Amino acid sequence: MDGVDQKLLAVLQKNAKTSIQELSDHAGISTASVQRRLKVLRDTGVIQKEVAVLDPKQLGLGVTAIVAVELERDRLDQIDAFKRKAREDRQVTHFYCIAGDADFMMIVMARDIADYEAFTHRFFFADKNVRKFRTSIVVATEKATLELPI
Repeated sequence: MDGVDQKLLAVLQKNAKTSIQELSDHAGISTASVQRRLKVLRDTGVIQKEVAVLDPKQLGLGVTAIVAVELERDRLDQIDAFKRKAREDRQVTHFYCIAGDADFMMIVMARDIADYEAFTHRFFFADKNVRKFRTSIVVATEKATLELPI
């Protein structure tokens, strides 16, 4: 990956719908070169997917919870089961295995506090392998981005 690829990626991170012509103008290369480079970036997995970023509040999702989770046991099968459950749950938007005080950190979206409480009963209290979880409710989002520093 060279500087031209980085220029293309920087523009696409801000707006994935940027036209090939605009990308060509920005990077100073032909439209055919832009198309070839984008194909390589997609085929190699540098560009994993192109998505629409939605406003959670307009979709009725008023609660964002940041949750630290500790598991009871270190059995691989139970850890794998918990990971699978988190990856499959639509309310879990980010899920990280971490080093530190907790085993996992997750971001959970909910309509309201009652919806989040129902999530905790279904996801944590019903799982005998969850030792404890600590929730922080987001009061204001000052920055949320998927853009990487290129």
